[in-house]
Amino acid sequence: MIDALKRASARSVTVVSPFYPYARQDKKHRGREPISARLIADLYKTAGADRLMCVDLHTSQIQGFFDGPLDHLFAIPVLAEYIKSRVENPENVTVVSPDTGRVRVAEHWATLLGGAPLAFVHKTRDINVPNQAVSKTVVGEIEGRSCVLIDDMIDTGGTIAGAVNVLKEKGAKEVIIAATHPVFSGPAVERLSGCGASEVVVTNTLPVPDDKRFENLTVLSIAPLVARAIREVFDEGSVTNIFNDHA
Repeated sequence: MIDALKRASARSVTVVSPFYPYARQDKKHRGREPISARLIADLYKTAGADRLMCVDLHTSQIQGFFDGPLDHLFAIPVLAEYIKSRVENPENVTVVSPDTGRVRVAEHWATLLGGAPLAFVHKTRDINVPNQAVSKTVVGEIEGRSCVLIDDMIDTGGTIAGAVNVLKEKGAKEVIIAATHPVFSGPAVERLSGCGASEVVVTNTLPVPDDKRFENLTVLSIAPLVARAIREVFDEGSVTNIFNDHA
């Protein structure tokens, strides 16, 4: 499609890719592995893309893979606004990061939720087993509280379901899962619907077909956020200002 546009004399091509392909393959975990996230950026550029627009990259370093402007949008304001309307007592909320790597994102969540306390789940991962991690324990104040378990994507659902189990075992009153990208591969639907979470909240950066929807799943539209960012770009405004209101 990019190539067709360039050959049709398009002045510029902006790729709006809410879900960045191969985002987790952003570095080598062991020898002889590809860095596929960089390859995707090269493919976009070679095809003729002048600008990229993505939502909640797995790691911020991916922005440096593309040789040109990359607008990194955040779904946190969309998700947090819904969570605030969903929780009965905002003062009884704890934001839980599924690992130590997303604590900074959890801090942003905590600010938007009125200064909620933080917790994180300690987990281990075997680099020889793809898409699988084991949740061990939780660090932070969660007993008797409504926990908002956040992540950037849900793939097979094993990690997030394991984290819910740990939180419930440690006395959490309820667990609400909030994630941006609903990959939902393999046994994800079965795991999420049976893990004990009171609700699973995602956005539509990826389509969720009917056969992957379940009773306690809520899908929020990312379209207004992306549309506003596109307008800012083409009106020579500031994409950053969109998120300053939620800082």
